Amino acid sequence: MKKITLSPIHPLSKAVALLALLGLTQCTATTTDQAPETTVDSLTQGLPDPLAAGWEGASVCEVLVDNEHHRILRCTFAPGVGHERHYHPPHTGYTLAGGTFQISSASGTRTVTVPTGSTFGNEEVSVHEVLNVGETTAAFLIIEPKPQAAFESTTYGRPQAP
Repeated sequence: MKKITLSPIHPLSKAVALLALLGLTQCTATTTDQAPETTVDSLTQGLPDPLAAGWEGASVCEVLVDNEHHRILRCTFAPGVGHERHYHPPHTGYTLAGGTFQISSASGTRTVTVPTGSTFGNEEVSVHEVLNVGETTAAFLIIEPKPQAAFESTTYGRPQAP
């Protein structure tokens, strides 16, 4: 496995980590500021992604779109249903139907009410577990962009002229 050392502010740091996360390269990324080695595997701890994660053996997400540009998931949570501990690659989310959730992450457990029509996201890999503690079914779109290299061969969805 190739080891690549980058500073935390190097513009390729996130791209290398995302490529490793998606299995497109076999490398680890470390920082040069004397921090302990950080790899995508250490961030995800072998956890499933949002599609593979479920709740008590049942899937909660379905793929709506999966192409060279992005993957879009629809995740639905009835009251009392959650999403087992999982990781997200960098993503943006849109709330189709809001609800009240208990969210557990490395920073602790909190209860949040997510309103319909709200957006959320993370530019970094994130790890959490959620449980719908409200009285209504909630649904979300999760939009995960694919690595930038996929965009080099197209312009606004149309192939570039040779």
